[in-house]
Amino acid sequence: MLAINGTFDDNRSVWLVGAAADAPAPALAQDIAVDVAIIGGGFTGVSTAYQMSRRMPHLGIALLEGRRLGNGASGRSGGMMLNGITVADGDLEDEVREHDLTHRAMDAIEALIAEHGLKVRLQRAGSVKVCTTNRAAEEAHARVEKLAALGLPLRFLARGKLDGLLRAQGVAGAVFDASEGVMNGVDLIRALRPLLVAQGVAIHEATPVLQVREGRTIELTTPGGTVRAGAIVLATNGYTPRLGYFRTGLLPVISHAIATDPLPPELLASAFGSATAFADDKPRLAYASVDGDGRIVFGGGTNHAYGYQFGNRTASNVSLNDAAGRALLRSLLAYFPGLGDVTVRHRWSGPLGLTLARHCAMGVRGSHNNIYYALGYSGHGVVLANLAGSVLADLYQGNHDPWRPYAFYNYRPLGIPTEPLRWLGYHAFTMATGHSPWKRLTAPVRMPQLGRGGGT
Repeated sequence: MLAINGTFDDNRSVWLVGAAADAPAPALAQDIAVDVAIIGGGFTGVSTAYQMSRRMPHLGIALLEGRRLGNGASGRSGGMMLNGITVADGDLEDEVREHDLTHRAMDAIEALIAEHGLKVRLQRAGSVKVCTTNRAAEEAHARVEKLAALGLPLRFLARGKLDGLLRAQGVAGAVFDASEGVMNGVDLIRALRPLLVAQGVAIHEATPVLQVREGRTIELTTPGGTVRAGAIVLATNGYTPRLGYFRTGLLPVISHAIATDPLPPELLASAFGSATAFADDKPRLAYASVDGDGRIVFGGGTNHAYGYQFGNRTASNVSLNDAAGRALLRSLLAYFPGLGDVTVRHRWSGPLGLTLARHCAMGVRGSHNNIYYALGYSGHGVVLANLAGSVLADLYQGNHDPWRPYAFYNYRPLGIPTEPLRWLGYHAFTMATGHSPWKRLTAPVRMPQLGRGGGT
């Protein structure tokens, strides 16, 4: 086992490396009245603010973020731009329709970046989803043939025929989707900030919403003042239960990730492959993406990579020396043993919002139909949370018809028990599907070199 050189305690993601400077907006310091108050400054909140202010410039819009724009899952993700809205395979026609929707959503992100000349690190060179058993590979092959016949840009790759695309161990087959990609979410959010300001959006950071009082006019209590709004947008994903909404519909799961130093192109090709994104089919899904500088971002693959904290708590302290950090390294090396000598430079965590249906929810609720929401992306948030801006702007304008065919439309997730059954159920499940979250890893493994993270 290689020596571990230091630990992290700042929990800052790799996507901050090289990101544009971003001066914070002032916290709210007075009472204000607006047409729409958006709670949350991640992809959902920023995309909704952009779409609403662009389509309806007469609106008074305030964007309230408890910390900094992009502080939550949008700035802490694996960066993968994925097709589809559901985790599980559904009806073929539904899958084609959902794939088409998210494909167009990715096109729209690229078009937005091009229209405004935004500096966003994005590469759309496809991703690989691997099958780890022969049975799974056979089923995937049959399904891909049907979906490809319906026009989806999918290709099945048999064992031993990945042609340098991916060099992962234990692969029985793989599905390649050429339309998917990887994006630096911090870049996008920071690049959109000046556009929001130019379009009249009032941004207030360090402004957590402490209480929501519903009514024809909704009142939001913050530390510095009260916001009165004709409508609000819940753009808080895994943090939403804190506001009193979807407490039994949304499970905030802490997801842990690591990232390497930039790798030389020849090492990246020989040890990882030419793919820019990878995911497996196991219950505790492992995934990896490659950023524009050749860093490998890796998460999942072990129960330690995910966690639930009693009472929906989302804060998480991390260290490269802790059980989750070591388990991530083990999982990375199990798939890519050729990376044993690379330096793992970054380690962070962030909250996902999961629903029992494993797909997101977007809609409007409340006795006055003035509470809009988009949340529960279940790992597909890079694309879907950016799509949410268009969906919620349409719903606000009364244009519901384009979204009625999709499972997320006005979906209200339910079925997750309250505490303490929630905490007990989560940990019982993880113990039944692998080692327990607190089980100590004792088997020897040769670890990559760990370094302290400069640059973030």
